[in-house]
Amino acid sequence: MTQDRPLRIALLIAGLIFLVGLLPLTIVWSAGFMWEPRQAEYEQMIIGIYAVLGIFLIIASRDPAEHRSLIWFAVWSSLIHGLIMLAQALRDPVERPNLMGDVPALILIAVVLAALMRTARPSGSRV
Repeated sequence: MTQDRPLRIALLIAGLIFLVGLLPLTIVWSAGFMWEPRQAEYEQMIIGIYAVLGIFLIIASRDPAEHRSLIWFAVWSSLIHGLIMLAQALRDPVERPNLMGDVPALILIAVVLAALMRTARPSGSRV
């Protein structure tokens, strides 16, 4: 396979997590993946946004070089989202379970995709 294979796999996994994994995580382990006070409107919005991002990451997994800006958006938005939530969880004891749930999950996705993007073939090159 190409040198993009690890990135393609990571994009597919991240996309599937965002598309079909997030909702079950919020139900099974709400303390680690939801914030208090619970707001159904917010929860539906954020799950919808991440589901759409998941669809586009799955599409990007077919040819990462053609979707670099989307992948970097996923990296930076996940990192910033995770860091903001980290600060909030450290400040508010009620949110501490998120330090073992969505905070590390978002930061891990950002770090993995960023590292794999650095080793992926540049846009326009065909291997």
